[in-house]
Amino acid sequence: MNFFDFITQDELDELPEDPEAAFVLFASLAQGRLTDRQRSLDLNDSSDWEVLNEARHGFMNVVVAAGRRFGVEPFSSMEMPKIADFGDKEHKQFKSDLDFYITQIVVGNSMRGKRDSVTIPFSVKDRLRSYVSALKSEVEKADLGEARRSALLDKLAKFEQELEKRRLTLLELTRVIVAVAAVPGALWASTEITFTLVNKVIQAVGEAKATEDSERQSISVEPMKALSPPRAENLSPVPRQSRSLDDEIPF
Repeated sequence: MNFFDFITQDELDELPEDPEAAFVLFASLAQGRLTDRQRSLDLNDSSDWEVLNEARHGFMNVVVAAGRRFGVEPFSSMEMPKIADFGDKEHKQFKSDLDFYITQIVVGNSMRGKRDSVTIPFSVKDRLRSYVSALKSEVEKADLGEARRSALLDKLAKFEQELEKRRLTLLELTRVIVAVAAVPGALWASTEITFTLVNKVIQAVGEAKATEDSERQSISVEPMKALSPPRAENLSPVPRQSRSLDDEIPF
């Protein structure tokens, strides 16, 4: 699998400006494409196993390269193993480490509390409900397959449930964006309409968030801890995360 088998140019263009958020979305999209590729292969067939191993190496390759470009440690300092030195054990270890760091990033984001949530005015909620309703219509018309259609509709339903709460968590918005972004454009009945609707949702929430932040007094908070490695042997060779996790999510 090459780079554009893991992510499309349109998806690249839609990545968040925040490096950590962009890295998490990039890795999630790439992991989804790798999973789809694995489903099409017979792991009991030696030739298919070689294809899968190359795909897994390609997954690690693009994720490490993205981490280097976004400046997300330890991936920006990680060395890629040669294909001849890469196998099932190396893939499992990399996937485990990747999940470990992504979990820290996502949990760190959720710990920001109000900084990662927003009160949505009733008038804006009505607009968001209409956008989500239109997105549901696009999902119903898209050539997605029942399993993917059901999963996407479920995420949209959870987003609607969040709208009923006093504060909307930006994590739910992220989940919807990730889910829609993971669907290849060719499968949508109308890619332009779909991504226009997603952008309208992002814009409406972003405007509400900007208004709330401007009205709220700045509160001094302790800086978030740097990301830590999963094993003690990583402490010396792996630099600490230089960025503060207190930066705002760019929604």
